[in-house]
Amino acid sequence: MRLERKSVKRLGAAGGILAMLAAAGLWTVRAAAPEPPAHIAGDADVDAAALRAAIDPLFDGKAGETRALIVMHDGEMVAERYAPGFGPRTKLLSWSIGKSVTAVLIGLMVADGRLALDSPVPVPAWSQPGDPRGRITLRQLLAMTSGLDHAEDSEPLAQADTVRMLFTDGAQNMGAFAEAKPLAHRPGSVFSYSTGNSMILTDLMTRMLTSSDDPDVRRRAMQMFVDGRLKIPARLQSLTVEYDAAGTMIGGSFLHMTARDYARFGELLRNQGRGVAGHQIVPEKWIDYMRTPSPRNAAYGAHLWLNRDSGESALMPGRAPGSLFGCVGHDGQYILVSPAQRLTVVRLGMSPAKEEREAVKDALAKLVGLFPR
Repeated sequence: MRLERKSVKRLGAAGGILAMLAAAGLWTVRAAAPEPPAHIAGDADVDAAALRAAIDPLFDGKAGETRALIVMHDGEMVAERYAPGFGPRTKLLSWSIGKSVTAVLIGLMVADGRLALDSPVPVPAWSQPGDPRGRITLRQLLAMTSGLDHAEDSEPLAQADTVRMLFTDGAQNMGAFAEAKPLAHRPGSVFSYSTGNSMILTDLMTRMLTSSDDPDVRRRAMQMFVDGRLKIPARLQSLTVEYDAAGTMIGGSFLHMTARDYARFGELLRNQGRGVAGHQIVPEKWIDYMRTPSPRNAAYGAHLWLNRDSGESALMPGRAPGSLFGCVGHDGQYILVSPAQRLTVVRLGMSPAKEEREAVKDALAKLVGLFPR
């Protein structure tokens, strides 16, 4: 049996949110379908039996529910496995993996000259003379050092800013909710992970594309940009974007793709912004920038996690190459990219308990460790 979502709308990235959703009736339980066949090919570096043995622990229940697992090596898929009821055509929620997609889109706007990393971002709510938020830069929003007073997770859960922004009083206009927050710290001085920062970025992108406040116009403008600059050229055919009622892309949490397209996105990052045909989609220098450690948290770059031991890492420092980086989402979503191993690993599923998430990380570290550096 499995929790299955009734609607793709109104899911968030705050810890423990599944219990809230189940109580609210946003999830139902249905019987599991027969398990689909797994594709475990192996390659010259890792044989199929060893690969299968490393993947099995992700599906034995101790790691929660792994819904999809893909391993790409040297650009070829060497393993693909799904839980019952899921398959290659199933679109799965990004959770905070969407933040890395948002950062890539921001990079395209920087390359176009629409935005600048170290200039104060043009947020109308911060434009009054003397407003200290008017000094916040694009770089600080990307590095999670904006200084805004946003509580990603707090108790009681219903009062956490992320939950309020995604589900309750902030849900109609998520960008405005995030932009209304006062400063808690001087911009650039403190690392504080915040889905609100990501919503400010997506609102900012939309306002670079249209001056209209009409939600339909805003949605169309952003969707044309996503389709023309990323979805079509990177061949992410399943990429589906959600918008709030104000027409702002919910780029911090609510994107959807098949596991194969998440793997293609990981390969785009591994190949320094080049698509499957070898053409440059995202500037190579932007991918380098995304992987540059924040001065306030060595384990975080620009909306991307790095495999560094900083006391606040979402990856597995010491158990995988230091050059490994990843897109990480709520309850155990991972795109892991190891350039030194020519490797991309995607794990999607639900692991709400801390011990389950630790089991996921342990299994992924062992899986990555099979491949030579």
